[in-house]
This record gives sequence, C-alpha cells and structure tokens, in this order.
Amino acid sequence: MNKITAVNILLWLIAAITVFHLSILLKLVPYEITWGGRLKSEAEMYAFESISIAVNLFLGFVLMIKGGYVRQILPLKMVNAILWIFLVIFTLNTIGNIVAETYFEKFFALVTVSFSILIWVILNKGKKQETHGKTHSV
Repeated sequence: MNKITAVNILLWLIAAITVFHLSILLKLVPYEITWGGRLKSEAEMYAFESISIAVNLFLGFVLMIKGGYVRQILPLKMVNAILWIFLVIFTLNTIGNIVAETYFEKFFALVTVSFSILIWVILNKGKKQETHGKTHSV
C-alpha cells in the first residue's frame, strides 16, 4: 500500500469516527456504552466528545498536509512527529480496547489497530520517499 492510499483510508475513517462522536453528542448513541462506561454525567460526555472531535479533526488536518491536500503550514518534521505521537496513542489505545470489559469497546481495537497500521505505513513510505530524493508530499 502506498502512502497516499493510507492517507485516504485514514481520512475516511476519521470522517466516520467524527460522525460517531457527533452522534453521541446528539444523543443518538448512548454515552454510557462509550469510554469504557466511565462517564458519569452529560457534562463529562460533552467535554470528552468535544475533545475527541477536536483531536480527530486535528489528525485529519495533519494527514491532509502529509497527503498534499492542503498547503503545508507546518514543517514536515513537525507533521511526522505529530504522526509518531498519534501512532503511540493508537497503539496504547488498542491495548486498552483489547482488555476492555465490553464487546463494544473491544470492537474498537480493530479501529485503533487499523489507525496504527495506516499511520505506520504513512511514516515509513514517506521516509523511503524522502531518503530516495523524492521529497514531494504524495
């Protein structure tokens, strides 16, 4: 799989995850089944879901820079560092989801491991292109 394909798949996954978080905010999905059942109030739900949406939109923006879809306003080293941070977060989140108590949370291990693998592909394919003198973003 090439880098641009991985970026595109991740952007679609982020769109789907953002819709999911919006559906929780709009109370179409009960917040009690998310976050490992640790949310105790609607106020907590609004805070956690708002942060989740913001983080997903930020990741989407970074991926759009990496994929060459928007102007590169961040240095490439910073974009790569951000993606490495997200790789670590999604890897740890995968472990957390695997050991979660509910099947709903366990299911999201598939999503987070997919994010981890795709970010790994993006970082490694990008590195190979940069070391071979091809520094273009796609």
